[in-house]
Amino acid sequence: MEQKSQLQCKTYAADISSIKEAQNRIMPFVHRTPVLSSGQINSVSGRRLYFKCESFQKGGSFKFRGACNALFSLEDGEAAKGVVTHSSGNHAAAVSLAAKLRGIPAHIVIPKNAPACKVENVRRYGGNVIWSEATVQSREEVAAKVVEETGGVLIHPFNDGRIISGQGTISLELLEEFPHIDTIIVPISGGGLISGVTLAAKAINSNIRILAAEPKGANDSAQSKAAGKIITLPETKTIADGLRAFLGDLTWPVVRDLVDNVIVVDDKAIIEAMRMLYEVLKIVVEPSGAIGLAAVLSSYFQENPAWKDCNHIGIIVSGGNIDLGVLWESFKN
Repeated sequence: MEQKSQLQCKTYAADISSIKEAQNRIMPFVHRTPVLSSGQINSVSGRRLYFKCESFQKGGSFKFRGACNALFSLEDGEAAKGVVTHSSGNHAAAVSLAAKLRGIPAHIVIPKNAPACKVENVRRYGGNVIWSEATVQSREEVAAKVVEETGGVLIHPFNDGRIISGQGTISLELLEEFPHIDTIIVPISGGGLISGVTLAAKAINSNIRILAAEPKGANDSAQSKAAGKIITLPETKTIADGLRAFLGDLTWPVVRDLVDNVIVVDDKAIIEAMRMLYEVLKIVVEPSGAIGLAAVLSSYFQENPAWKDCNHIGIIVSGGNIDLGVLWESFKN
């Protein structure tokens, strides 16, 4: 009841109405992604798991939902000069593809350490690649300069109500198909995905649990929840390249108020989860997409009495864009 009253009394960057509007707006363009399950993985986890495979989304990740909603929300006059964003990869590709569908230019600021496969996706969809240094500050500064030069509209990777609303359409699909799900585990980074998923899911079922999954080398969200304020890290170090961003002022309130807990796992557990998904479900998943399975298999989750009643768990497999050279090398370790 407490969380229901929070949804009713507090204003967040998105709500169930904006998420349903997003669903109607993007329906002609996005895939309704499959939900896979495995008796073998259920047996290992001791739960029934439902993998929402956004790795099969256009562009190879959930990011296309938010990007599509943001770009198709623009008035023609706004869109005429194109859009600008900064991203390590999946959001960049998503914006490039959405811009191609809308018929407008996309100027994409990408850090020099972004995975090659994600950069190639941007180019494949016609995005104009502009390089920055690896830091968030450099990305933002270069993007601001590009906005000034082009007059394009900045589409933030996560700290944008239109993006959050688009990502929330995942919950609408998942809970329509499997309404008995009692828990959803979501990768967390900047918080756009988990904010949308949470706001939609809690509006549909106020008792549903939302757990964030975060890599140990980029555990700012866990620290933020513990401190009650946004914590940023001097550096991040994790194989999960899509989970290196920090929470924004629009995503943090949702994480603070409505996300039930954050499960932190190390890179070794993420790699083992990737291997299991490949070997058992036969899907190729990037590290960020495998972290939900790593979280549910962790001792922190398995041995916590607070979650003994989490029996039907939705896991958001956020993306499948992986540099295969890095994958094979990681399996050798």
